[in-house]
Amino acid sequence: MADKLLEIKNLKQHFNVGRPNMVKAVDGVSFDIYRGETLGLVGESGCGKSTTGRTIIRLYDATDGQVLFNGEDVHGKKSAKELKKFNRKMQMIFQDPYASLNPRMTVTDIIAEGIDIHGLVKNKKERMERVYELLETVGLNKEHANRYPHEFSGGQRQRIGIARALAVDPDFIIADEPISALDVSIQAQVVNLMKKLQREKGLTYLFIAHDLSMVKYISDRIGVMYFGKLVELAPAEDLYKNPLHAYTKSLLSAIPLPDPESERTRKRISYDPSVHNYAEGEDLEMREVNPGHFVYCSKKEYEAFKANYVR
Repeated sequence: MADKLLEIKNLKQHFNVGRPNMVKAVDGVSFDIYRGETLGLVGESGCGKSTTGRTIIRLYDATDGQVLFNGEDVHGKKSAKELKKFNRKMQMIFQDPYASLNPRMTVTDIIAEGIDIHGLVKNKKERMERVYELLETVGLNKEHANRYPHEFSGGQRQRIGIARALAVDPDFIIADEPISALDVSIQAQVVNLMKKLQREKGLTYLFIAHDLSMVKYISDRIGVMYFGKLVELAPAEDLYKNPLHAYTKSLLSAIPLPDPESERTRKRISYDPSVHNYAEGEDLEMREVNPGHFVYCSKKEYEAFKANYVR
């Protein structure tokens, strides 16, 4: 049995935007992430996937629920020393490589910031050697160390962001739409770099994105979010081969195909939440239709999914 690194239990993140308005950005989400795997989290803009990632890493305090990292409650009461230890083990790569780097700091100081905070080197020489090593790891070179962020392309800046995350030797990295701001030609390079680093360093990723084709390429399992709810969770191949929830089908139907003829004839599926026609008080929950393949549904839908599952 694979080792659970992260357990998310009924996580809620509600924002009070003034009475009586309450935004339920994340509303009762539960899933596990196993050591060494990549879990992709997808959905349209505003569905709560980035808020989920930011709540896991404690950039937001959870409204309710639990986040267990190596069995420890992330949102429990922690001393400054415990928080510092936690912050070293869990890092984040942000969506915007332009806004996430301090324009007044050199690349050396950006990458070494975590190293300095956690006291991971003994002297300046060791610090520079570590920065050079990290630059080389992400496909840059030592000549880049004394430059400023504005001197780099978007792809290079994202590599600097990855180097910064790697600097403290984390176990787990949340990648919040790390390629969405990059040119298509650069996206594959960054994803391939992340896969290479995962193999070499045994990293575990939560990869948040809306590009389903890229998510399939990097992920072992994929979770689909809609309006703060996790509506489907399955192994990547299984989700693409046999999507169950109507929203998942809608997302998959929107993936462009590299074939003009297929594109002309392909039918896109629009998602209409009213198709479910849930009765008031109906028992809705994540149910396992096939080993590892969960879908948010009623008991009646579950029976239909199970009967028609393509194995």
